[in-house]
Amino acid sequence: MTDMLRPVEQALPDAAPAASGSPQKLKRSIGIVGGTLLTLSCVTPASTLFVVVPDLFSSLGTATALTIAIGSLLCIAVAFCYSELGTLIPSAGGEYAMVSTMAGRLAGWLVFVLSLLVVMIVPPVIAMGTADYLAPIVHLNPSMAGAGVMLLATLAGLLDLRANAWITGVFLVLEVIAAAVVAVLGFTHSRRGLGSLTSMQVAGSGGHTDTVTAMLVVSGLAIALFITQGFSTAVYLSEELENPRRNVARTVLATLAISTVIILVPVVAITMGASDLSTLTGGDISSMVTAWSNSAVGTFVSLCVALAIINAGIVMVIQNSRVLFASARDKAWPEPINQSLSRLGRFGSPWVATLLVGVPGALLCFVNLDTLYGVTGVSVTAMYLLVAVAALLARRGQHRHTPAWRMPLWPAMPVLLIAVLAYILSQQEMTYLVWTGGITAVATLYWAFYLRPRRESRWLVSIPEDVQA
Repeated sequence: MTDMLRPVEQALPDAAPAASGSPQKLKRSIGIVGGTLLTLSCVTPASTLFVVVPDLFSSLGTATALTIAIGSLLCIAVAFCYSELGTLIPSAGGEYAMVSTMAGRLAGWLVFVLSLLVVMIVPPVIAMGTADYLAPIVHLNPSMAGAGVMLLATLAGLLDLRANAWITGVFLVLEVIAAAVVAVLGFTHSRRGLGSLTSMQVAGSGGHTDTVTAMLVVSGLAIALFITQGFSTAVYLSEELENPRRNVARTVLATLAISTVIILVPVVAITMGASDLSTLTGGDISSMVTAWSNSAVGTFVSLCVALAIINAGIVMVIQNSRVLFASARDKAWPEPINQSLSRLGRFGSPWVATLLVGVPGALLCFVNLDTLYGVTGVSVTAMYLLVAVAALLARRGQHRHTPAWRMPLWPAMPVLLIAVLAYILSQQEMTYLVWTGGITAVATLYWAFYLRPRRESRWLVSIPEDVQA
């Protein structure tokens, strides 16, 4: 190994001393192709298109594509931050390891809580959509179907990561086919021109047409950021990527570019091809596909989406278990819990952490999680903001000379991103801000009364030292 990354605790006065002994390491078993497949699958373009985007259609109408496009542009700056920090700090802890290193341990802890909130809520919410897309062949209870998907994803998550890369790769092909079919059908049945993408209209009550305001678009950006959020998975997998200094940045940027095309092109096609504004606002994409073609094509697309949701569940369980594994390795919990969560199975996967992600996820499928979409959007935006702060601090001290991928237009890029994300947060509904703020307040109390008094033995963020240049 030609390049060594020193433990982050030596870099900051606020950092804790390095933990004694050698922490367990995940094995490097995947290259850029496998990493891109896994990361792209976590974005899960098709399930996002069919499950999350319809909510945007209902509130933003013809402005949906514009909002997603603006969100994707913002994500370029976010991806730059992740790419630089991910090659400086290649840890399964992802955001919290990066932010702890650059902005201090309390900031890293809060990022960990925000990321854990996102990764625990999103998989069951997505999984519960499976029943809707299996309806052409079998009618299932949404909660039961979602729980089944989560348990299946948990079993797959216990396997070797290389095997999962191929499993998710096959499912991903079907996702892309489904999105392509929607795009082709939408464009070939176009009823309005490109100008409709900026017409800013949504169907209101009583058949009236309402105008989508700029403030509504800004508010919708939190969900738009969430739509392509999965590109950060490359950072979570950085301990298992071969040659992370090169492949993390490539995987992050390639995934963002591909996922944006897969999601945005069909959204444009749907906007232009919907029979009327009410149909577009309704957001029933499966019905639109059937109307544009026939029931057989509609059934095929629905089944592809169902597989996409299963695919997303597998990758999200893999990602989320790595977060719990890393937090235990970094001593975030009482010692018995740390020992359990850091155990690796025969396939090299953190099996206890995987079970603790998948099984509660299955139980959450029986809880009403509708309002948590808003909480997730706020959490993602706040997490990106803290990552941008860390990126702004990434070139001070010893990190200035550490070999890593470096973003263009630094420090203007993270400064602008911080300002924009703070404004987006200020425009979110108070209910979602209160929920997220309450959770972070509880997390801060845990930090103040448990972690900080035990700073010599708890929350010791470790970075693997076997990093290739």
